[in-house]
Amino acid sequence: MAAILVLTQIDAVAQCAMCRTTVESTISNGRSNIATGLNTGILYLLAAPYLIVAAIAFLWFRQSKQEQQARLAKLQLRQKVSQLFSSQS
Repeated sequence: MAAILVLTQIDAVAQCAMCRTTVESTISNGRSNIATGLNTGILYLLAAPYLIVAAIAFLWFRQSKQEQQARLAKLQLRQKVSQLFSSQS
């Protein structure tokens, strides 16, 4: 879904009325620092949830990989023990 939004590049007016008025008046006066600051703030707010989800997914993946390696080590140990007992018989 995010790829669709990025690829279509729709002009969206996602600012509140007060923010929009302030940005338009400062741009018409030749100052764009408030508009730049507002756009940067919007980008931070947009990126934060994605970074949190990515961090949780990374930690979950790492934990499951460690658990899988532990299960594999136990299985290999059981196989070695069973080979030792079967070779003694």
